[in-house]
Amino acid sequence: MRSLDAMHPKIARLIDANLNRLKEGIRVIEDICRYIHDDSDLTATLKTLRHQLQHAYDINRLNHRDIESDVQKQSIQSEQKRESLQDIIIANFSRTQESSRVLEELFKLTNIENSEQCKAIRYQLYAIETNYFKRYLSI
Repeated sequence: MRSLDAMHPKIARLIDANLNRLKEGIRVIEDICRYIHDDSDLTATLKTLRHQLQHAYDINRLNHRDIESDVQKQSIQSEQKRESLQDIIIANFSRTQESSRVLEELFKLTNIENSEQCKAIRYQLYAIETNYFKRYLSI
């Protein structure tokens, strides 16, 4: 297992960005389930999933964060507009699934256990997404 400091700084930066994106996206969905739907089951499931990522964090990740040089930090127009709660949910499920896939691949370079965990989280997110839409949008 290699620490973030032992790998290329750009890879460590990419891991940091995707861990943040994954946890943030889960939190958006979690809060919608908690405060809008009052759904204790989905809220608890999402909270547990979010906390499973904590061990993947390395305090050294902050050494590789470079917000000022981020060439894509400005939002594009489609990111700035949401028509409905459903749009927010869809965007955040997509964000979390994409981030977990990126992490699954990157952690293959440093920690296969983290890679496998990110893969498992991605599949859990697919199932939670289906469950959410069955409960609240009658698909």
